Amino acid sequence: MADNKWYSLRVISGKEKKIKERIEKEIERNDWGSHVTKIVVPTEKVYKIRSGKKVISDRNILPGYILVEADPYALNAEVVDAITSLPNVIHFLGKSEPVPMRESEANRLLGKVDESLEAGDTMIEPFIEGETIKIIDGPFNEFVGDIQEVNEEKKKLKVIVKIFGRGTEVELNFMQVEKQS
Repeated sequence: MADNKWYSLRVISGKEKKIKERIEKEIERNDWGSHVTKIVVPTEKVYKIRSGKKVISDRNILPGYILVEADPYALNAEVVDAITSLPNVIHFLGKSEPVPMRESEANRLLGKVDESLEAGDTMIEPFIEGETIKIIDGPFNEFVGDIQEVNEEKKKLKVIVKIFGRGTEVELNFMQVEKQS
């Protein structure tokens, strides 16, 4: 088991999840579970704020690629052909003789996948200093202000809000504001 290697499979972008399911079915159907041990679509969790709610979604780290963990000795022509003849699959890196990825490369991508499961907090549309935002929660609800400072770690913003014609600095969290459309 320890000798298994990761291979990069080129596929039609946007169809990764579907293809992963198809490959898994194919492996099950042919009883190749010991040949091909894992199939991963490298994604990371990201979030947007839509009307004051945090919406988490998966974003592909490598659109158009699926990582396949397999036993190099069992990844024979039959297995390769079965996988590459599935709809929307283009080919393995190395075409009919798949070339394994460097371990460091595979670990970096898989590490990103693992990290994002823990973090789950990369914002797709980050707030930018100087940007004008609308406050949607708290005592300054409905006020508009300009971002002075963004603290990505604490998910907080320092915003200058005009109150009675004077700029006042308020600290808000990401969930209390939304981008001006």
